[in-house]
Amino acid sequence: MVKVGDKVKFLNDVGGGVITRIVGKNLAHVENEDGFEIPTLISQLVKEEDGTESFNLPGNTGEVELTEEPILQAETKPVFIEGKDNPDFYLAFVPQIEENPVGGDIGAWLVNDSNFHLIAHYSHNAGGLYKSIWAGAQEPNSVKHLEDFSHIDLANLPGFCFQVIYFSEESREIYQPVVKEIKVNPVKFYKEKTFFKTQFFKRNALLLAISNNLQSVELDKLTNSDVQEVLRQKQTESIQPKKPVVKKRSADFVEVDLHIHELLDNYSGLSNHDILDIQMGRFRSEMDRAIKNKVKRIVFIHGIGQGTLKAEIIKELKTKYRKYYFQDASFKEYGYGATMVILQKG
Repeated sequence: MVKVGDKVKFLNDVGGGVITRIVGKNLAHVENEDGFEIPTLISQLVKEEDGTESFNLPGNTGEVELTEEPILQAETKPVFIEGKDNPDFYLAFVPQIEENPVGGDIGAWLVNDSNFHLIAHYSHNAGGLYKSIWAGAQEPNSVKHLEDFSHIDLANLPGFCFQVIYFSEESREIYQPVVKEIKVNPVKFYKEKTFFKTQFFKRNALLLAISNNLQSVELDKLTNSDVQEVLRQKQTESIQPKKPVVKKRSADFVEVDLHIHELLDNYSGLSNHDILDIQMGRFRSEMDRAIKNKVKRIVFIHGIGQGTLKAEIIKELKTKYRKYYFQDASFKEYGYGATMVILQKG
């Protein structure tokens, strides 16, 4: 029987770690060498001191040695996080040695930063020949170790290819699969600044997007009549001033309209740069206030326009406020003109 603090290996997967907590009779959380906690069935763990060292891994043809037949257990429930409804998938590179990334192995990971279930295939493209490396299922809001690279491997990196089917347990639509090839310049791995702090690993990592932006996916679904309606609404906006939107505020939710005419009664004579400074100032003050007041969600209405304000907001969210999740707000309620930030889960 395993307990907290035991060092274990995964029975049917690469790697292992230390048990940090046990949930119920069947589930344990294992912290791997990258500091990520992986929920795992206890029946799928083997204590290292049990002498079970032979695993059927790439480069190892030995069979798994078991002291007893594993008992079939009910599958654990996947972890769902409110607001994580965009198909955000990443290829992550995590060096073992942060100060000298090429001084040790660099791990490649598949990150599923969403509430979707995945069925994925990972392969290498070397000169037009695709070599399958891994295929399998992945739970929502989890990471999957794919392989490791040494500094010798970096001299001749392949194209990293992904085929991803994503789905929900219940949905009103079937999503198009994601197919993506990622090419990485090996020079990146020799620069410490390439790797940065993320919410997925204790060590710094390089994140490369696999999935398309949800907004692009939604745009692809628009019919000609939908496009004409959006254009008509945009033309109407440019002719008539937008009716003031009442800012909503509660203990759980805040809505902030950043249109300049909502912030100032008279803004004639201001340059575009001045207007943007005022809008970003309000964005920061409302973010800081919401964080201080422990608000769960905040929506910033920025409109479609030229996309300058939205781009600045996204830039700020990825730097100053990078610990918080964000996504496009409800398309039904705001169109493409608002961004929602998740400040607290639940």
